[in-house]
Amino acid sequence: MRILHTMLRVGDLERSIAFYTEILGMRLLRRQDYPDGRFTLAFVGYGDEASQAVLELTHNWDTPAYDLGTGFGHVALAVPDAAAACTAIKARGGKVVREAGPMKHGKTVIAFVEDPDGYKIELIERA
Repeated sequence: MRILHTMLRVGDLERSIAFYTEILGMRLLRRQDYPDGRFTLAFVGYGDEASQAVLELTHNWDTPAYDLGTGFGHVALAVPDAAAACTAIKARGGKVVREAGPMKHGKTVIAFVEDPDGYKIELIERA
């Protein structure tokens, strides 16, 4: 078994695709409209779905925004240098909500950015 994807509901699909591709550097892997169900699925990621987990962005055409609630935590990405990643993300218009630094009660260097719908993306420094 392996993880295939994580699904996030998004209010503005084009804005979300732009964030994940232009700011975080993922690729749009596939996109499909479902007119009878009034929704679109877009899959983004860093590699082929056959070998890597990806994100499924679900846009329900009649829902412009979602209440995130308190159950969801974050999506985590490995980066070689968290501070440099934050600098690059900010330069591309992304929102850093926690600058790079050691995690509380630990030594691992992390940072957090936020996507257009308010989902948190953790950047974990891995050499």
